[in-house]
Order: sequence, then structure tokens, then C-alpha cells
Amino acid sequence: MKLSTILTAASLLQCGTTQSTSNFGDTTLNGAFGYAGSHTLRYDTGSYGPSVEEYYYFYDQWPIGLAISKSGRVFTCYTRGTYAYTLGEVVNQTAEAAYPSLQLNTPPGGLYSESHGIQFGSSLQDYFISVQALFITPDDTLWVLDTGRPTISESQAPSMPYAVPGGPKLVAINLSNNSVTRTYTFSSNVHYPDSYLNDVRFDQRNNITESGGGVAYLVDSSNEGRNGFIILDLGTGESWRMLNQHRSVLRVQEDVPSYNGLPFYLRETGMGVGFQQEGLDGLELGLWGDVLYYSPLTSKTLYSVPTSYLLTNPSTSPIASKLAMDNVHNLGQCGGNANGFASDSLGNIYMLMPSSNAIYIWNSTISQAVPFVRDPRIIWPDSANVGFDGYIYWNVNQLPYQPNWNKGVDGRVKPGVMLRCKLPVGAGKNMNLG
Repeated sequence: MKLSTILTAASLLQCGTTQSTSNFGDTTLNGAFGYAGSHTLRYDTGSYGPSVEEYYYFYDQWPIGLAISKSGRVFTCYTRGTYAYTLGEVVNQTAEAAYPSLQLNTPPGGLYSESHGIQFGSSLQDYFISVQALFITPDDTLWVLDTGRPTISESQAPSMPYAVPGGPKLVAINLSNNSVTRTYTFSSNVHYPDSYLNDVRFDQRNNITESGGGVAYLVDSSNEGRNGFIILDLGTGESWRMLNQHRSVLRVQEDVPSYNGLPFYLRETGMGVGFQQEGLDGLELGLWGDVLYYSPLTSKTLYSVPTSYLLTNPSTSPIASKLAMDNVHNLGQCGGNANGFASDSLGNIYMLMPSSNAIYIWNSTISQAVPFVRDPRIIWPDSANVGFDGYIYWNVNQLPYQPNWNKGVDGRVKPGVMLRCKLPVGAGKNMNLG
């Protein structure tokens, strides 16, 4: 369902503020300033860039991923513990419904089972267990990334069952008839029991692989196991790992970011004060699919690797893994800990920056991060999607205040929100890789 615009950032920030209209690349003052009081004291409004619109409100389940179709249909997903469904479609301005049906969101036998005191996620490949990410390709196919690992909160401290083959999967849905057209699963030597599928990108051109079916790049962001990329041949269903445990995909130890002006430490139930453990988090393809950009959540460094080094299955070449590792590029710091990426038809790489309540752009021409949009309502942007309509959309879910990170205390305040703003002039969805 296509939603109407509700509210703009300007309506919240009118009193005594000014907004910069420069392209930010020409200035070191990456903020919008206002002036107040008899001495016209300068202050930071917390806002710059295009006007931000509140597009949808989440009053029920806290969102993770989102995707917008050609016709304006809005899809969302929610990593599951007690939620009734993990994949939904927006039906009006404040409500979603299970998609494609509640039945497909309800695995028979439950989300997990237990054997000898060890919990295992469901192995049912025909049902959604815990969806982490969504993506809509230029052909208007909805792709659904299911971790197969729900969060279990039956004991004092939340736990996550191990993955079983069949549970972690990538599912293609035809939006014209809302039917599943293909499901890809992974063997246990590609997706480990403690792996966690975080995000996915696609290159569907028929000259990328011998099969002609294109390729998907998936992130294993497990904070328990081995970080790396999973490469999936969409034609054959064959998959393999690349950059496994390479230094560029690993967490930075004892990283202390700040969110909303507060230094952040991980405070899990039953544990002492700790640090965020997640390594590799987000990824994005360059304009022509020849470069893959990525970074760990706990790192301020942006990395890239030519995709040509990822497309050879190491089982067919003894040097494939080494060649990939030898060709990783450190692009330098990008201004913060990026929590996900998006891209557009101009080659801009959008970087979600929770620590700045902002979205930056990585400009590959000058090899610099430049500001794009900042707004006080961007309290942990978690997943972004460039639509077919000239807008970029992103979910805000207040993640640092969730109970799992704050000794069981939920500091989030509903509603969550989906925000959007216009893309730079001339930009749209990248249609080159379809």
C-alpha cells in the first residue's frame, strides 16, 4: 500500500534555525546551525540535508529490514522472539499484516526444538523463522533473508538456538501473485551452526556466472563464530565462503561508540559490562557490480574488494581464497560505525550512521565520506532501501535501548518509524545489475 507523506523535519525544527543548502563537500562545517538569545549564540540543530518525512509508524513489532516495490508496496521484517510473524506488509499508516500469509510465518512444531539440553532453530525451509533483511531487485522480486535463528527468552538471559540446514535461507517471492518462486538453503560447511545471515545484495546479470543466473552476496555477521561472506550462484544454488575470518571482517575489540550523546557499553542480563561484539555487518555493490563495499559494525573503516575475486568457488581453485584476501582494499575511515548501506544510480554509497543520527555518502571519486542527511529522529537507522520513486527509505528502531543490551530493561518508546527523504538530483534506483 502506498502511503502519504506525514511530516517533514522542517516542521520540527522551525524555531530559530537555519539549514545549510551547500553540497557539504565544499565545507568542513558538516552541520546546520541556528542562532539564539540576545547574543545570537550559535548552536547545532541536529539537522541538515533534505527534509525527512515520517512515512510509516510501527506500534506493534520493532522493525529491522524494509523494501519498497515498484508499485509502492511496503514490506518489513522483524527478527523474531515472541513476535507472531517475522515478515509483513504494510496495510495502512500504522499497521502491518503477516506476508504472504500467517501460515508461512508459523513453522509447525515451533521456531526451535531442544535436544540433550541444546536448542536448535527450525529446519523447515518452507516457513519463515526469523527474517533479518529484505531486498527488491530491478525485476520487482522480493528477496527474503531468513537467519533460521530466533531469539529465545525463556530463561533469565536471552539465547539464540543453533542453525540447522533448511532454516537459514534466501527466498524469492513473485510480487505479482505473492508466491514463493525459489528457496535457497546452505550446507553446514558454508553456513555454520553459529552463523548469522545479516544482509544480502544481488547482481543478476547473465554474464556474471557460468550458470547465467546471477549471484547473491550474503553477510555472515555472527558475534559467536566466523565472520565472512557467503557467495550464492543463483543459477545452480551452489554457495561458498570468502574472506572467512579476514581481518577486514572482524570486530574491533573494545569499541565504545556514542549514541545520542551517550557512550555505549553492552549491558547484557547476567553479564558484566561489555562491548558490542559484531564484526562484518553491512555490504553494498558499486554501480557496475565490480566492487563490494563493507565494514564491521564495530569499525570506522570502510573496506572494498573487487567482486571478480569472490566469484570462484575455492573448492575448484586452491588459490581463490588467497587471491580474494590479497585484494582487499582499506579505504580509510568513513566517519563512524556504519550500520548498513544502500546505493543509487549515480554510484553513491549511503552509509547509515547511528552515532551521528545521520546518513553519510561514500564518494568513491574523491575517496571521502560526505554528509547527506541528519535528523534527531534518526535514533539507530537499521536498514535502508532506495525505492523506484526517487526516495531513500530507512527504519528507525532505537536498538541501543533494547532490553537485550540493557540488562533486560526496555528503554525504547513506541512508535518505531520508517523515514524517507529525496535522493540527490538525478539519482534513482540502480537498475544496472538486474
